[in-house]
Amino acid sequence: MTKTGQDRLNDPFLNRGTAYTKEQREKYHLVGMLPPKIQTLEEQAREVYLQYQEKSSNLEKRIFLMTIFNTNRVLFFKIFSEHVTEFMPIVYDPTIAETIENYSHLFVNPQNAAFLSINEPDKIEESLKNAADGRDIKLIVVTDGEEILGIGDWGTQGVDISVGKLMVYTAAAGVDPACVLPVVLDVGTNNDKLLNDSLYLGNHQRRVNGDPYYQFVDRFVQTVEKLFPGLYLHFEDFGRDNADNILKHYRDHILTFNDDIQGTGVIVLAGILGALKISGQKLTDQKYVCFGAGTAGTGIVEQVYSEMLQAGLQPEEARKHFYLVDKQGLLFEDTPDLTPAQKPFVRKRSEFSNADQLKDLKSVVQAVHPDILVGTSTRSGAFTQDIVTEMATHTERPIIFPLSNPTQLAEAKAEDLIHWTKGKALVATGIPADPVEYEGTKYEIGQANNALVYPGLGLGALAVNAKILSDEMISVAAHSLGGIVDSSKPGAAVLPPVEKLNVFSQTVAKAVANKAIADHLNQNDYQDGDKAVAALRWAPEYSDEQE
Repeated sequence: MTKTGQDRLNDPFLNRGTAYTKEQREKYHLVGMLPPKIQTLEEQAREVYLQYQEKSSNLEKRIFLMTIFNTNRVLFFKIFSEHVTEFMPIVYDPTIAETIENYSHLFVNPQNAAFLSINEPDKIEESLKNAADGRDIKLIVVTDGEEILGIGDWGTQGVDISVGKLMVYTAAAGVDPACVLPVVLDVGTNNDKLLNDSLYLGNHQRRVNGDPYYQFVDRFVQTVEKLFPGLYLHFEDFGRDNADNILKHYRDHILTFNDDIQGTGVIVLAGILGALKISGQKLTDQKYVCFGAGTAGTGIVEQVYSEMLQAGLQPEEARKHFYLVDKQGLLFEDTPDLTPAQKPFVRKRSEFSNADQLKDLKSVVQAVHPDILVGTSTRSGAFTQDIVTEMATHTERPIIFPLSNPTQLAEAKAEDLIHWTKGKALVATGIPADPVEYEGTKYEIGQANNALVYPGLGLGALAVNAKILSDEMISVAAHSLGGIVDSSKPGAAVLPPVEKLNVFSQTVAKAVANKAIADHLNQNDYQDGDKAVAALRWAPEYSDEQE
């Protein structure tokens, strides 16, 4: 049934606001419900941007943009596509952290999300159908809110991270916003602030763990696979053990992706490949120290390890290149409470004459002399000048990535790393960083932003209806980004700039689609990944399909 009148204006996927023509206003019973002037999409976008510029804080700007998002998806993505660099930190990290922390107090609109409660497993299918509202869902971002960004457990308020990720899928890669669905699995929260807040909108109970938790997740996965054939299922910000277990359980059977493990891993691998393109060195010659061996840290290690295997190393030989440092210091075979993701990369105490003294990052750097240092620890300032200069003493072009975010949690500042190493360091950060001037050279700082890779990965896999997301597909995504780096330019960044996100997302998507076809993982008849991506890509414009 065609929606008309107020129902049409209230549907963000159909609403055109003042852009409805005279004929359309008559057809959809909108006569007298809109101001008489008929605007183009371009005029609407200019007007919205002028209003946006009048907002005094980033939070006010995000709330304003969300109002547009909730009323008119085409208009929202039109303006987002024109101001990607400016809007990314507003729509997503870091401003999204503030909205997640205050979600229940700011709540106005559910944003077409599905809220699934572990206390009502029998309502999963009904809830998903209601949220989809007849739309052909091809992409779901789901979270349980346990480890949101660097701010921890925010329960059902973590739904905003699913909404934000999907916005980037559309703005960067052109995934049709009518085909996506944000989902939150409310299994409780261990955040006492939320549990003691009468306005908190989630379940007021401690997190459910163990078999009941995994049974709930499995029921959700089976339901979405049944309801939405050809689905790409993206897991986001789950606790580190759960994230690893879920990925291992499903990755070989359905088209699924975990951004914290695989997404972070592939963008850091791309940054490392870009850095090695600049330095002229080989990945298989690098010694790698991971500082912060949680979900993100071990996920990155797993991705770089996989790349070493593809480069010809045997598993045992490849594992010798990695050193994991966590709150206990260097992780050894006998370190208590090792996670499944950590165990393959721990060291033997017999390798070191001073093993008992390797209790902090500085002592490990002194003992190992790493070529690559990646931080996912959320420990502000952990990469001190002593540690960095020690590292730079033993390797010509140290690769140093302080990735923790938001800003106040970063292990180091890019400016300090360039100065402390006298311009030798190849740096990427987890947050945007300004170029650094040092002795007449302008050093561009790459941002290891997952948004450079996950939208293209998803679009490429969806374009050919891939059976699974293979390691090889992920690898070509990293190489497609790392290969863009201009190694001849002094001070070149190790990653392409976020402001060209939409361009690079197409590069990634085409590489992924073609790899899936080459490996016979596609489930449609496309034999040209480039054409498949072009056919699926959505553009923010009013089209006849909205009629």
